[in-house]
Amino acid sequence: METPTPSRLKSARKAAGLTQQQLGMALGMEPNTASARMNQYEKGKHAPDFLTMKRIAKELDVPVAYFYCEEDTLAELICVLGTLTEKQQKKLLGILAEKQD
Repeated sequence: METPTPSRLKSARKAAGLTQQQLGMALGMEPNTASARMNQYEKGKHAPDFLTMKRIAKELDVPVAYFYCEEDTLAELICVLGTLTEKQQKKLLGILAEKQD
């Protein structure tokens, strides 16, 4: 099974309005290699390590879990939940837990 990371990375980068080079440079990559390196990540030829993914997630303003979630709907939920405050997340978690009972 293919990892969802490459396609999610490309999607999040485009949603942020960044080119591969702009994202790579924002992460501290050299200007002459930033685009090629990000392209390799988006094509799945190379996988960034977890710390790099955390930096990418921060730069693209999405939770790092978004890149690893296999189900598209759950990935979307993760992004929505990531916009909530911790207090709002806990409140929602309580509501959902009540629904399960």
